[in-house]
Amino acid sequence: MTPNAVSTGSRRSAPSRRTFLSATAVAAAVAGGAPLLSACGGGGDTGKKDGTTTGKDAARILPAFVAGTVVAPDIAPRNGSAAGFTRAIPSAELKASVPAKRGKGTALTVMAPLWGTPPAPGNPYYKAMNEAIGTDVTWQNQDGNVYDQKLGAVLASSEIPDVVVIPGWNLGGRIPTAIDAKFEDLGPYLSGDKVKAYPNLAAIPTDAWQRSIFGGKLRGLPMPASYVTNIAPFYRKDVFEAKGWQLPESADEFLALAKEITSAKAKVWACGDMTWTAYNMFGVLSGSDKALGWHLVDGKLINRIETPEYLEALEWTRKLFDAGVVHPDDKAQNQGDTGNRFTAGQVLIYNNDLSHWYAKTSEQASQNPSFAMGAMDIPGHAGGAPKLWATNPANIWAFVRKGSSKAVIEDVLAVADFTAAPYGTKERMLTDYGVEGVHHTVEDGLPVKNDAGNLEVSSSWMFVASPAPYIAHPDTPEVTKAMVEWQQRMGAVTSKSSFYGMTITEPSQWTGLMNDFEQLEKDVVRGRKKVSDMQQAVSEWKSKGGDRLRDWYRKLLDTTGSAAS
Repeated sequence: MTPNAVSTGSRRSAPSRRTFLSATAVAAAVAGGAPLLSACGGGGDTGKKDGTTTGKDAARILPAFVAGTVVAPDIAPRNGSAAGFTRAIPSAELKASVPAKRGKGTALTVMAPLWGTPPAPGNPYYKAMNEAIGTDVTWQNQDGNVYDQKLGAVLASSEIPDVVVIPGWNLGGRIPTAIDAKFEDLGPYLSGDKVKAYPNLAAIPTDAWQRSIFGGKLRGLPMPASYVTNIAPFYRKDVFEAKGWQLPESADEFLALAKEITSAKAKVWACGDMTWTAYNMFGVLSGSDKALGWHLVDGKLINRIETPEYLEALEWTRKLFDAGVVHPDDKAQNQGDTGNRFTAGQVLIYNNDLSHWYAKTSEQASQNPSFAMGAMDIPGHAGGAPKLWATNPANIWAFVRKGSSKAVIEDVLAVADFTAAPYGTKERMLTDYGVEGVHHTVEDGLPVKNDAGNLEVSSSWMFVASPAPYIAHPDTPEVTKAMVEWQQRMGAVTSKSSFYGMTITEPSQWTGLMNDFEQLEKDVVRGRKKVSDMQQAVSEWKSKGGDRLRDWYRKLLDTTGSAAS
């Protein structure tokens, strides 16, 4: 892929927590549908146990897995990593993964988030995709930055599009129950061997399908992801090599190096806010999903915020701020982009989604030819290997409106099977680059989008369904290789917590218990609040419902078992 392409192995990173949808709007969304789940039972047609579906119940629902063999990766996935492709495949060698046009021409409306300017309706790219699939898709793109607001309004209305994309960070409050009430069960079309009618969907990993069970039914079409942490601590490799700095191998070494690097007079600071990396260094349970924050330890179910590692990570990050090694704009928050400060040389270490490795390298190729970046292997806080925790194997889904006809559902699945095509196929090339000569040209064997491609080729199609995670940047094969190998090394020290891969509907009375913790974390590390304030907040969380929620999760675990292996 090229600088203006999308790598499905390194997609946009979802924030760990987002503002929840208005409870009022969502309550309206489910009015007249399936009743809200209580702490002890399902409702409507869900036929489900409390909270989630695993084990034999899930086995009856999940699609069969049939590995794709269309194109072998240059770097095979390992330890939960994405597959890697370091070479471009010439147009003449692209293979077809969908042998015949599957769509029957049904008109479909799809609502999805978009970060940027929506393409014009009926543009040549949309026409080419519809023609290739055999459908008539009309996109209702919404601003991704305020998508939760639009989503709440749509689910509260009677005018729901045929397909609605819902990211995992919008699953707060009663949204999972709204999903049960408003969207179709796809099991009759995909469970077991039925999925083999859609080979690209059959090649989606089972973990991603497990995560797509809502209300006891297979409702979501997933966007699979590597379960290895997607937050990498990046550093300016060119500067480090010029200065002779060695990468830190413990929390203390990191702080010492940060002090050496920082020179406020020269307007150079060691790092941005490193809280995310601190959590990984200290082995804190994942905060990317509420359920991942619970884990069974020595027979007791604990939450991440109750662990000593959680407080230790915050205390260490606070030391960075107190030492003055964090850029002042990062301390102030919402003051520009840390990534831009990184490329400008004002910050030499920052953490963000792994995809930044390619994005920044590509961006700087012409602006600063000497620029080079790397990703540190996350060290254990005391030295040695860290204790990392798996993230979810899927965190964005497409859902089909309940009451849709068989024709509509089958045409949505035709779209999904097309957009889930793997790298090296005609379908993937069209989805990612549009029509050759119209949206892209081939230069030195690499497809490069032109102005029309940049305007019209929309990443929204991949939200309907995507292939198993992969990273493909043949214009920078060394970066592709480094990204995959970093995932493989980090995956080797990654464990799955007790509720890994489950989509869980918490009882509504406890859904807002942790709403204030993200801001409190920011206040603690910046010195605006004390660590004792966090300890008090944890105590209040327990008394206000945390302990009862623990009992609920423990009963759920005892009943359904764990999906982690």
